[in-house]
Amino acid sequence: MNQALRNRQWIFARRPEGQLGVEHFEMRETASPAPGPGQVLVRVRAASIDPAQRAWILTETYRARLEPGEMMPSFGLAEVVESNTPGLKPGDIVEGNFGWQDYAVANPRHVMRRDATQALEHLIHLLGITGLTAYFGLLEVGRPRPGETVLVSAAGGAVGTLAAQIAKIGGCRVVGVAGGAEKCRWLTEELGLDAAVDYKAGGLREAMKAACPQGIDVYFDNTAGEILDSALSLMNQHGRVVCCGYVSQYDHAEPGGGGPLGVPGTLIAKRIRMEGFLALDFDKNRKSAEAALANWVKTGALKAPVHVVNGLENAPQALIDLLAGRNLGKMMVRVS
Repeated sequence: MNQALRNRQWIFARRPEGQLGVEHFEMRETASPAPGPGQVLVRVRAASIDPAQRAWILTETYRARLEPGEMMPSFGLAEVVESNTPGLKPGDIVEGNFGWQDYAVANPRHVMRRDATQALEHLIHLLGITGLTAYFGLLEVGRPRPGETVLVSAAGGAVGTLAAQIAKIGGCRVVGVAGGAEKCRWLTEELGLDAAVDYKAGGLREAMKAACPQGIDVYFDNTAGEILDSALSLMNQHGRVVCCGYVSQYDHAEPGGGGPLGVPGTLIAKRIRMEGFLALDFDKNRKSAEAALANWVKTGALKAPVHVVNGLENAPQALIDLLAGRNLGKMMVRVS
């Protein structure tokens, strides 16, 4: 153990019976681990805060259910402090699954070196898993065509803001769904969406129908629940539903039961394709996607807002705020 460096870790302490709170986490401090042969010691610089972290607490997903006593996992960016491998040197910036902590030991096969001249905010958002999720989910799974209507739920969030703007770049009519009039105004005035629907205002299906008078061709779903039900009822024939997340079902004691009312009847009648995905499915095309995203930001066609929270000690509250929709764009904790 490295006695010179102290390592703070956020532990998932107890399973919530309802909504997640700071009381469900516990911070522990230990000596920093030492890298073994072929390993690196990294200092975590930034931690990604994502709705999926609540799903990991709730149930088994694409990873095992998180159990009390385990460190809170998260994707992040880190700086190499000590290296026992020729492929990485101190000062290199790498991305990987480092968790909510100050220091981590990593296997070089499980991290990726990133461009240290890029801002951490871009690396963790636009050029990271979030940007790739929006890019591949919309273009490879949704496959919108110019002139079609694209609906995006959680449109004020990390993936939603990017997916909606990419659809606009592609010549589509884009409608966002978000919570609150202020956030809806931000979507239309700042991001340039054609319309926005406030799901908190009531009359969701009617408001969605008014915003999508020609029906919906592509629905980028980050929420599931009532929004998905309403969207399915307005889908056009041969529409596509991109299943990216189900944040409306995350912050509960148990996974939600049942499914959308329109499945399978609406899917059959309208010949709708409904498909889930992970950005990792398209990893072989990552470089071209990153190049496109970076170019869109450079030319001003795309905005990549990041909500930065300073301090590892604030990570639990950042996740709680994310689940409550208190962010605009990507939520990130700057650790160091």
